[in-house]
Amino acid sequence: MIDDSQDELQEAQDEEIVQTAEERDEEMQSARHRFRAAITTAAASRLRPDSARPEKSRGRSEVVPLAGVADFLTIKAQLHERLLDDIGERNLLGSNEDQVQQAVQDFVTRTLEAEELPLNEEERERLSDELLEETMGVGPLAPLMADPAVTDILVNSPTRIYVERYGRLERADVRFRDEDHIKRVIERLAARVGRRIDLSCPMVDLRLPDGSRVNATLPPISLDSPTLSIRRFGRQRLKRDDLLRLQMWSREMMRFLDFVVRQRKNILIAGGTGAGKSTLLSGLCEAIPNTERIVTIEDTAELLLDQDHIVRLETRPPNVENMGSVTARDLLINSLRMRPDRIIVGEVRGGEALDMLQSLNTGHDGGLSTIHANSSRDALSRLETMVLMAGLELPSRAIREQITSAIDLLVQVRRYEDGVRRIESVTEVAGMEGNTPLLQEIYRFHRSGRKGHKVMGDYHATGIVPRLVMELRDQGFDFPLDLFRRPPGYTDG
Repeated sequence: MIDDSQDELQEAQDEEIVQTAEERDEEMQSARHRFRAAITTAAASRLRPDSARPEKSRGRSEVVPLAGVADFLTIKAQLHERLLDDIGERNLLGSNEDQVQQAVQDFVTRTLEAEELPLNEEERERLSDELLEETMGVGPLAPLMADPAVTDILVNSPTRIYVERYGRLERADVRFRDEDHIKRVIERLAARVGRRIDLSCPMVDLRLPDGSRVNATLPPISLDSPTLSIRRFGRQRLKRDDLLRLQMWSREMMRFLDFVVRQRKNILIAGGTGAGKSTLLSGLCEAIPNTERIVTIEDTAELLLDQDHIVRLETRPPNVENMGSVTARDLLINSLRMRPDRIIVGEVRGGEALDMLQSLNTGHDGGLSTIHANSSRDALSRLETMVLMAGLELPSRAIREQITSAIDLLVQVRRYEDGVRRIESVTEVAGMEGNTPLLQEIYRFHRSGRKGHKVMGDYHATGIVPRLVMELRDQGFDFPLDLFRRPPGYTDG
């Protein structure tokens, strides 16, 4: 009996030990999963459990001497491999960014003291920062992200990286080690915002915490290499006076558009990609009184407004199960129940065009939005097409009547060959003439030639006084008509 009792006690203890070990393994696996999401799927795959490692590498990872390696990128790559193992072995898999940053600094300090690395003083100082960027940030793109003059970062391949500075594309002097290096950075950026990119979903659009907009693709969608496109936005937006200094508009145009916004007229800004639509939209919003409640709706939140009473809404793509998406149309319909004084749609590009026109025609005036189009008339045609994308078979004339009733002004912007973004024209929507919307141009940029790389020209009024100004003057609002005076010798050509 005693022997049987001892055997049962021993079996219970063994089961408890096994259970405790299983719980510890589950806890470690959970921590590893959280760390993979914080760093990158590819990089975290090297943090293997001890049972999956070779016998000789269990415990501390095998150190590969670096004294004979002369290339800084190669040294950094090998140290990054060892750093990831070091973080895993120190049970920092579930730690926050501050603890990981301290672990990186400790690792670099130990390595520099223990090994004779063929690095100069400048490279030794860079090593800690770049390893931290490789573990938590954007890798070799970090100096470009820190440059306030860079507005676009375009990665075509490991060695072909371009940036846009002051409206001009130029080749950057940074590079990735290989295609896998680009892929790891892409996966890391996606994981930081809860998105994923892999062979089953080789494209991703996302927004970084600093507001930068990112698009990435993987092979086989991109044939030559993984690609990465980052559109950066300044932490401080350009003010109206900044736009005047940058020659985006004239002082007369600024006064007129400021007056129109304050009088709650509806404005649609049209232009191509990178033409400055969002920049101009932010500048126009300066005229909105601080007492009004503003609701903004964007696919990627990039508008920077100064007012206090702002509600910012952003669309959400579907999850892995293709569920949970929130479209701009959903947000626009919901915003009508939020007691808005102004509804600003960052960009209209689909069926939400119908709901936007309906809101502008039912008392929610003072709206502003942008649209991709090459001219003012093309903007109206595209808007009509987008209304049809809502799934309702409406007659063409009914749609055009809705558009001409809702939109008061069209502002066409363009980026010229010299890299300067300018307002090409300001056009009033003056109603219908038969089945065609009637447009009359108020201001335009008159191009006179070139001087070297710079496009020369001036902003001129066409001599037409907008109908909306005459209506406002009849209501008692005083606005100087001399701002619309046609300059002597001006011709439409």
